[in-house]
Amino acid sequence: QAPIKATCEDMSCKTGFPEDVHSAVVSRSVHGGQPLLNVRFRSCDGNKKIHFGSSEPEDFRVGEDGVVYAERSFQLSAEPTEFVVSAQDKETQQEWQMRVKLTPEPAFTGASEKDQRKIEEIIFPWQQYKHSSPLKRQKRDWVIPPINLPENSKGPFPQELVRIRSDRDKSLSLRYSVTGPGADQPPTGIFIINPISGQLSVTKPLDREQIASFHLRAHAVDVNGNQVENPIDIVINVIDMNDNRPEFLHQVWNGTVPEGSKPGTYVMTVTAIDADDPNAQNGMLRYRILSQAPSSPSPNMFTINNETGDIITVAAGLDREKVQQYTLIIQATDMEGNPTYGLSNTATAVIAVTDVNDNPPEFTAMTFYGEVPENRVDVIVANLTVTDKDQPHTPAWNAMYRMTGGDPTGRFTILTDPNSNDGLVTVVKPIDFETNRMFVLTVAAENQVPLAKGIQHPPQSTATVSITVIDVNESPYFVPNPKLVRQEEGLLAGSVLTTFTAQDPDRYMQQTSLRYSKLSDPANWLKIDSVNGQITTTAVLDRESIYVQNNMYNATFLASDNGIPPMSGTGTLQIYLLDINDNAPQVHPKEATTCETLQPNAINITAVDPDIDPNAGPFAFELPDTPASIKRNWTIVRISGDHAQLSLRIRFLEAGIYDVPIVITDSGNPHASSTSLLKVKVCQCDLNGDCTDVDRIVGAGLGTGAIIAILLCIIILLILVLMFVVWMKRRDKERQAKQLLIDPEDDVRDNILKYDEEGGGEEDQDYDLSQLQQPDTVEPDAIKPVGIRRLDERPIHAEPQYPVRSAAPHPGDIGDFINEGLKAADNDPTAPPYDSLLVFDYEGSGSTAGSLSSLNSSSSGGEQDYDYLNDWGPRFKKLADMYGGGDD
Repeated sequence: QAPIKATCEDMSCKTGFPEDVHSAVVSRSVHGGQPLLNVRFRSCDGNKKIHFGSSEPEDFRVGEDGVVYAERSFQLSAEPTEFVVSAQDKETQQEWQMRVKLTPEPAFTGASEKDQRKIEEIIFPWQQYKHSSPLKRQKRDWVIPPINLPENSKGPFPQELVRIRSDRDKSLSLRYSVTGPGADQPPTGIFIINPISGQLSVTKPLDREQIASFHLRAHAVDVNGNQVENPIDIVINVIDMNDNRPEFLHQVWNGTVPEGSKPGTYVMTVTAIDADDPNAQNGMLRYRILSQAPSSPSPNMFTINNETGDIITVAAGLDREKVQQYTLIIQATDMEGNPTYGLSNTATAVIAVTDVNDNPPEFTAMTFYGEVPENRVDVIVANLTVTDKDQPHTPAWNAMYRMTGGDPTGRFTILTDPNSNDGLVTVVKPIDFETNRMFVLTVAAENQVPLAKGIQHPPQSTATVSITVIDVNESPYFVPNPKLVRQEEGLLAGSVLTTFTAQDPDRYMQQTSLRYSKLSDPANWLKIDSVNGQITTTAVLDRESIYVQNNMYNATFLASDNGIPPMSGTGTLQIYLLDINDNAPQVHPKEATTCETLQPNAINITAVDPDIDPNAGPFAFELPDTPASIKRNWTIVRISGDHAQLSLRIRFLEAGIYDVPIVITDSGNPHASSTSLLKVKVCQCDLNGDCTDVDRIVGAGLGTGAIIAILLCIIILLILVLMFVVWMKRRDKERQAKQLLIDPEDDVRDNILKYDEEGGGEEDQDYDLSQLQQPDTVEPDAIKPVGIRRLDERPIHAEPQYPVRSAAPHPGDIGDFINEGLKAADNDPTAPPYDSLLVFDYEGSGSTAGSLSSLNSSSSGGEQDYDYLNDWGPRFKKLADMYGGGDD
């Protein structure tokens, strides 16, 4: 690195550039935005506004402060680079120019680094103004050229770079410092400066791939920290070394190319990157193909663009059916592919040859055979096999079949098996052996996509399919089916109705005649001859039957043959029954109600006839001549074809139930008539015409069922009342018996709840309940064993004498007997409960509670008054004597 020199030149003030040509030495590699030099322009009038420009604006830019920057990154050639810098006064439009010559610095060689290196000296620029004089003297300004430092330097460290000095250090004691990334900002400590001498040094090797340049600022202050000089910028560029191999983005690259592609067809692009400077030879990569496998049909089927990495075809003959995949070894080398100095790396490119439809499907045989039973559908009758050399299960391999002849009625279709690619000839319509015994189909097969251009093969393949129809036993069928017969109802049993026969479609089978039988006859009116199919009646045909719907009666018959297997067919006979006047009309409703008086007393009635027109309405209504009271008391008037009105003829008719016969005649030919009884209930009515004695009339007219129901209800009610009375009497008896056994004053069951029993233990349950029933039948004490009473301690006293009850006492003296026994028990000291030790459960030792087995309580209750124990009866007499006796 050559030292930077500055000279001072005193001259009178003249506006413009101080020199016509300015030369500067810069690094060979120039980065975009990098400051290169400072052009000096002298303006005698400090208020002028100067605009700087460059003759090469795409490469260089001049700032307002005169600093020349690189507009883009590029490499300087060995020859000097020249361009013109212009300065223009914005007001007067006066322009000045200066030619700038940039010379690249000589290449750095590590062997002579120590010999050629001379420490540069950078002096802070300064200006001195003499206010008494109109002239200014100023020191020449400059921009410090960047300091170029190669990466990966081996030292020794710290390595001196440049010395920063201010010419004021002759009169002042100065301190120097640097700031910025790499000095006092992360990464800190890379650059250091001697604060006294201003010597700037680097402390360790640099790596351009991490930080390509450092921008530092140098400061000069006095011992008091006061700024002496304006800070100056120092740019340190890290010179790239070829220390990184190219790296492919992927180790294996996958691409495809259609078979049959022409030379020059683009296949894929492989990309490698180099961490070195891409604008220098260290980062400029070149690609080439090292090998191709397989090498058929040519060892050079592909080529690669050495700069972009694009792979293209260079030879014809790609055939997937022969070679399905190519593997290429790609090499990337930096230093523009220099095999001597460049670093290399390799990757694999796998190119799959994709299929195109260059092979049509071909039938494996010219004729295929199949057979199908007649009347069968959805049956596969033949498999059509084809071969296709294209890639399986692709549109270029999938076959489509179609019939080109031999099936004018569309009884067959051909489906494609997706797995085997076979054509499945399938029957979709029934085939009759008696009509067609054989089919000869012509079929064609082609791919789902058309053949590629330039293929010489025909686009489709054709074959013939011969299908034989097999005769099977078919079911007989009735003709016609259903068969309609019109017949008047009333046809007598044994009459011939019609003949219903079937036909057998099997003309080429040796079979006997058909046999007929009845399958369905809801009313059981018909029978059929098993040989000739003649149908005769077995009962009278009745149109009004429940089995006839809309005048139609349906019966089903069966025809069977004796083929193998036997087959049968059904036929339906529909008999349309014509109506005859065989039913007389009836009155509806059967019961009615009217008032005793003449007004209002009209009853509306309707005639009902199961027959239809013309054997039904309009109807004629009249009253019979006998008995004479009918016409005397009643009158009837027809109000329409089906309705009439019955009313009283007399002013008053006593309340009751009357049977009124009404003669109704239809319009049939001949007429049919009948006498219907209308049960009329005559009752007393209020002003509104409503009956007021309906209960009496209805009761008089109750039927047998209603009377039986009422009697059953009454009997059930009486039984319930009787059961309630019996229950009440039993409850009273139980209550009286309890009163005899328990004094009401001593009965505490309603207010004492027993949660636990801590009496005399299990032995207290040994009671002889027979004393309450027949005390005199109890065995004497001499016979009863001693240990049956108690097994623990008990006081020894004479056994008291309890009263003896007579063998047949009166129920009234039971209470006296119990009271006497109670008194004896109270005076019996041996009667439980008495003081004894009873163990119910063991709850551990060491209880803080005292024992309850003794009644000795003199230590705690000496001052209590126990006289109330005398009021508790004889059982507490002992306690009263012990505690209630006062001082005694």
